[in-house]
Amino acid sequence: MELLELLNEGQVYEVLLVTESNVTPVGVVRRGHSLFFKLFGGKSAVEIKRRPLASIQITNDVELLVRLALNLEITLEFEEKDGHRWIKGLPGVYGRVEFGEEHHEDELGSTVVLKCSLVPEGEIRGNQPPRPVSRADNYLLEMAVNLTRLLVAVRNGKREEAERLYLEVVRDYDMYKKFGGGSETAERMLEIAMGTFD
Repeated sequence: MELLELLNEGQVYEVLLVTESNVTPVGVVRRGHSLFFKLFGGKSAVEIKRRPLASIQITNDVELLVRLALNLEITLEFEEKDGHRWIKGLPGVYGRVEFGEEHHEDELGSTVVLKCSLVPEGEIRGNQPPRPVSRADNYLLEMAVNLTRLLVAVRNGKREEAERLYLEVVRDYDMYKKFGGGSETAERMLEIAMGTFD
């Protein structure tokens, strides 16, 4: 079975986007034979505009997703083929990215979003341990999402929204611990959140 067929149409999947020299988590939606995603600035957006080749890879390692989202230290091995680059051992697809820019505004402020689509040209073989996602993993992922939004809110001077997001991060952390989570990544995220108002 092709990897693309494992993704239900219309659902958002948290995956890894690998560009020329960067890796970042991104939410993708499958429609037909294409994968759609948005980039809110950052290195991956710059690299796609300069060289529109990318790989999209799947992992059940939530810790990996979170550490990459927050630019925390991580060691990865890469492989390359025909100008494409990907993480060794993780399944995925690669292809050319079509993109356009649009203005986006929400409670965090306004920005330019890179709207992207990728039609797979090749499949990346990989193997992952059959590790199920735990309920603690779900809270670790939400904690990372809320923390990244908190950092944007602080940077944009949105104090009220930042305070709300800070409480969300703390709630996610408490639930993570309740469901047996014991990762130092969660502790690091809590430290970052607590330091945002200093």
